[in-house]
This record gives sequence, structure tokens and C-alpha cells, in this order.
Amino acid sequence: MKYPHVPVLAREVISILLWKDDGIYVDATAGSGGHSELIARRVSEGGRLIAIDRDPSAVGMVSERLAFIGDRARVIKGNFSELPGLLLTCGIERVDGILLDLGMSSFQLDSSGRGFSVTADEPLDMRMDPSLDFNAWNLVNASPCKELEKVFRDYGEERRAAQIARAICGAREKRAIDTSLQLSSVIASVFPPSSRYKARHPAIKSFQALRIAVNNELGNLEKCLESTPSLLNDSGRLVVLSYHSLEDRLVKLAINSWEKGCQCPPGLPVCACGFKPLFHCLTRKGIRARPDEIASNPRARSAVLRAARRVFQ
Repeated sequence: MKYPHVPVLAREVISILLWKDDGIYVDATAGSGGHSELIARRVSEGGRLIAIDRDPSAVGMVSERLAFIGDRARVIKGNFSELPGLLLTCGIERVDGILLDLGMSSFQLDSSGRGFSVTADEPLDMRMDPSLDFNAWNLVNASPCKELEKVFRDYGEERRAAQIARAICGAREKRAIDTSLQLSSVIASVFPPSSRYKARHPAIKSFQALRIAVNNELGNLEKCLESTPSLLNDSGRLVVLSYHSLEDRLVKLAINSWEKGCQCPPGLPVCACGFKPLFHCLTRKGIRARPDEIASNPRARSAVLRAARRVFQ
């Protein structure tokens, strides 16, 4: 079958992540398995791959995609925020590389039927894991107006957050907002006609904000980053693909903190905290997709790759 995930910055990801042919690697946000398949085709007979995703439909797809390497691949349904426990279920404490691709897969956006797309007429859901109790319908139809405004402002960095929240609250007083197309139409009504349908649909930032809130994406990323140093072997690599400035900021700050080591206040003549550098940054400014990749895969436009190498001292 033709798989719907075109892996972003594939060449760069593989060249940084796979430093050891017979290593153990984790694709902790596998999606439909584009990067996972590339890793599987590069590791030697002694290598292993653990692919993780919280979407059960993605797990089935990745399992099929990685069947060619047999039991050297393990596909697990789980949240990357629980990475230490998930690895222990495989009898693994440390690995040689961790990949986090924080973007939406083409399958989830276009074919999941969960209302991720601003142009699809689908139930307003937006859960990456359908077993979650809370979904976008609950957030849009039951949250106070100020809470919605905060979601759009903080997670979508949307300048019209207050106007959008008021428009939603006004619309839901007449009838519930049940579908993604209803919601995108309400949001678009806030924008002047001249700017509604230019390069990007005006609801994209707001949909992104709702998805981040429903799936606790920033909280999960923070939790995963906290556990990362304890999960990597010496010289092990962390590679992260971010598509949102808030995600990228968390990753950048974590790498900077790990590389700095000492946490003492400035001016102390001797380090008193004893913290040693944990990582060496491999991408000072982040890596972005080349124009030719963006032309063939427009979703690569916003991607930023950051990577670091674990060091033991």
C-alpha cells in the first residue's frame, strides 16, 4: 500500500540519529511510520527499533510497515511522555537514539475523521488517542469564553484570540458546534474577507491551539524531555522535529540547560552545585527544510530540527 506519511528532513534525521548501526533506536512519535521505516532499513542485524504512538490506527499501520524486519522491531501503543515505562516493558533501560517528530502525520490530518482539518466536515474530536475522555467538542462547547481566549492566545499565538473566542461563544448559544467545518466557518467570520483565504486558512492557528490543549502536547513534551538524559547511552542522540514555536522553545531551552551543566548563580568563584554537562548540542541554529523539499512536501515548511549528543563525564 502507499503509506501517507512523507518523512520531513529524512536525510538529516537519519544522518544524525543513526551513529551506530547495531544500536537500539526509538521513534517515540511514529505516526504512520515514515521515519521508522527509514531507521529499520539502515540498522544492521544487531540493531533494534522501538516505534511508539498513542493512536491505535497508527500502531496498526506502523506494524505492517515494519514487518519486514521481524522481531527486531517492536511497535507499542503509548504516549511518549511515558517513555521510561514503555521501554521497560521491552526490557530496555537505555537506548542509542530517540526521535521525536512532533508534527501531525498526513494520515491523522486528512484521513482520521477526527476533525483535525479546517476544511473537512468531521466530528469535532481532535484526540490523537481516542480513549481520552476530553475532546475538542468539550473544549469548544463547554469552556468559558476567557478560557478559550487563553487557549488561542497561548497555544495558537493568535492575535485575534479574544474575537475568535467571543464568536465561538456567540455561535454555540444558538446551537452546538459539532463539526470541524462549523468551527472553521465561525473562526473565519472573524477575519476580514480580504484575508480569509490567502496562503493559509484563517482557522489554522486556532485548530492547532485546540489540538495542543486537547492532547496536552506541551505537557507531554516537557515530561519526555525530563526523562531523556536518563534514557540515552553515552554518545546517544536526541533528534526532535518541531513545527510550532512553543515546542521548539521547550526543546531549545532543554538542550541549552543540559549543555550548560553548572546551575550556580553568576559570580561564584567555584561551582557549588556539582552539575556536569549532560549533552553536546549538534544543531546550534536548528535545521530547516530545503526549498526543494518544501516544494514537494509543503508541511516541511515550518519544521525545525534540533539534536544533541549525550555525554558522560
